Amino acid sequence: MNIQQFDYILAVDNYRHFAKAAEHCRVTQPTLSMMIQKLEDELGIKIFDRNVQPVTPTPAGRKIIDQARVIIQQVSRMKDIVSEEEQSLKGTFRVAVLPTIAPYLLPRFFQQLTTKQPDLDIRIIEMQTKPTINALINGDVDAAIIANLPTEMQLQGTILYYEEFFVYISRNEAIFKKDLIRSADISDERLWLLDEGHCFRDQLMRFCQMEKVKLHQAAYRLGSLETFMRMVESGNGITFIPELATLQLCDAQKELLRSFAIPKPTREIVWITRKDFVRHSIAEIIINSIKEAVPREMRTLRPGFKVV
Repeated sequence: MNIQQFDYILAVDNYRHFAKAAEHCRVTQPTLSMMIQKLEDELGIKIFDRNVQPVTPTPAGRKIIDQARVIIQQVSRMKDIVSEEEQSLKGTFRVAVLPTIAPYLLPRFFQQLTTKQPDLDIRIIEMQTKPTINALINGDVDAAIIANLPTEMQLQGTILYYEEFFVYISRNEAIFKKDLIRSADISDERLWLLDEGHCFRDQLMRFCQMEKVKLHQAAYRLGSLETFMRMVESGNGITFIPELATLQLCDAQKELLRSFAIPKPTREIVWITRKDFVRHSIAEIIINSIKEAVPREMRTLRPGFKVV
């Protein structure tokens, strides 16, 4: 058996399809199937049940796949240890970023970083919090940028900056005339809010003490912050946006922007890794680049601000 065979069975487990797994591994399907068959013959078991669709691991195969994932992670960590000892910046470094962070943070530092550090091969993957945590624990990504410190025992976090939440209000709303917005001013029936699964949504619902908002979401089940902003600009409703997004607004858009009254809701933007993470040289470069790219006042929790 060899590492390549382990890569192949992990790919099949992820895609539950031999052709898609082969494409991911950049080999032909016959080659991938043959290598997996050789591993099954050597072990004397069937790893996958090929008679069902999608392809499913057998009970014994599930245990083999789980062990293969541990082995792959350990091999990868050995390579990382060597790279860190040599202070090498070469090799792929995968970072997961929340969709409510990426569009506003990445343009502020990513291009400059890759220009200064041409040896860095950073791969950005946008995903929500729960898939991000799973990807970190499983070794599918090396680090992540999320909102709030992790609670999982396997993970550790470093706060990058604190980001205020703002209210974005159409001119047709009664509260448009207010200079400061209180949570009690928000009507959930007029609110554009991200779907469940986004921590951005959960944090604001807690702060505004909204429990019934999901009853009014049927008309706009899928959406993004940018979509909701366009809806507000067209004269419909209210939404929330993070502080870095406000720095991209033109003067006309800024007229729709309002701050919350004290305490101002704020989120922690956090760099997280596994506790056995070893590629600290790369992490330090990325963390410093991010901190330099955000306004100085956002690097500490300001008076009158409350983490939600």
